[in-house]
Amino acid sequence: MAGQLTQRGALSLLLFLTPAVTPTWYAGSGYYPDESYNEVYAEEVPRAPALDYRVPRWCYTLNIQDGEATCYSPRGGNYHSSLGTRCELSCDRGFRLIGRRSVQCLPSRRWSGTAYCRQMRCHALPFITSGTYTCTNGVLLDSRCDYSCASGYHLEGDRSRICMEDGRWSGGEPVCVDIDPPKIRCPHSREKMAEPEKLTARVYWDPPLVKDSADGTITRVTLRGPEPGSHFPEGEHVIRYTAYDRAYNRASCKFIVKVQVRRCPLLKPPQHGYLTCTSAGDNYGATCEYHCDGGYERQGTPSRVCQSSRQWSGSPPICAPMKINVNVNSAAGLLDQFYEKQRLLIISAPDPSNRYYKMQISMLQQCTCGLDLRHVTIIELVGQPPQEVGRIREQQLSANIIEELRQFQRLTPSYFNMVLIDKQGIDRERYMEPVTPEEIFTFIDDYLLSNQELIQRREQRDMCE
Repeated sequence: MAGQLTQRGALSLLLFLTPAVTPTWYAGSGYYPDESYNEVYAEEVPRAPALDYRVPRWCYTLNIQDGEATCYSPRGGNYHSSLGTRCELSCDRGFRLIGRRSVQCLPSRRWSGTAYCRQMRCHALPFITSGTYTCTNGVLLDSRCDYSCASGYHLEGDRSRICMEDGRWSGGEPVCVDIDPPKIRCPHSREKMAEPEKLTARVYWDPPLVKDSADGTITRVTLRGPEPGSHFPEGEHVIRYTAYDRAYNRASCKFIVKVQVRRCPLLKPPQHGYLTCTSAGDNYGATCEYHCDGGYERQGTPSRVCQSSRQWSGSPPICAPMKINVNVNSAAGLLDQFYEKQRLLIISAPDPSNRYYKMQISMLQQCTCGLDLRHVTIIELVGQPPQEVGRIREQQLSANIIEELRQFQRLTPSYFNMVLIDKQGIDRERYMEPVTPEEIFTFIDDYLLSNQELIQRREQRDMCE
């Protein structure tokens, strides 16, 4: 039964092949040891030696530094390098075997392979941000590295790591977390008055003062609210800043921007009239203009301004019934009184009994409210010289004015005809036979109303119903 032998040595990291009996075998074995490099070099292949299992040192004696060779020889336990001996190679704890795990002494006086034990090491641990570590034995096996953080930081993760046999560190890399939020200070709250004719105020301020208590690094500062220099409407506005450091700690501050608008008492529109105002209609700098409905004219101040004292300038005007002076020298003088105030519907007929004339007047008399809403005044020219009659409401016109109006507006006294004139004195539509008031109103609403009149019409749509 084969013997077993365990040998340890500390001569080199490699397996060496050695002569079996004396050093004179070095030259004849084909190998020789080089102690400076622990390598094996080849010579010329000699002639094959005669095989002899009785030679106790057929191969070079095995020596593996930081390890051991457990050998099994056919000759028994005293033969650890004889021909046919098989050795199992292993390394001490903390070392790793590089090469063959099992070798055999061959007839060529060589071992069937080489191996060495390399000391096991872990990779150098990287430094952690805002922290450090200390190790008991560097990067060698069983070395323990303990982590710590700089002031103001808190360690999260494994506090220590150990170099293990597989060359890896136990656990995971910890991090140093900044536990202190940054310091932030906002500007003071402020109040501002809106500018004249505006409902807003432009407000400026300096950015907040921000400082991090740990590494001094502020990653970002966010603003919740309008930017500095923005126009702020009336009221209170909360401006909030939030600062974040590298560890995502945050701190906030806020201040208030208050905008006031000087306002005057709300004006009431005049009876039989309305107001048009700039801006909000009651704020500092706003101007309100007084207007009168059709058939009325303004008496007094045309407009008023809201002053910084919160009072209106001037006094309110009134809308009085329009006074028409029929005792003028010409038709032009009569028409000038209606310029930009009233529209005119001039009706001409040969006599009061004219069927078309009677039909038209009858229809218009039933719609006086609609005519007033659209600022329409009716002028009647009836008859032929020398019996012609002209009137505006209850006021009579002279024969000269009647004649001039007919000539100026190209109206004939021979048959029924009428013309619609706008507020600028322009002939807009002619009729040769009676039309319903609805047709006249539709034409005026579609083509002749100003923007302000359209607004008034929407507000007064049901007034005549």
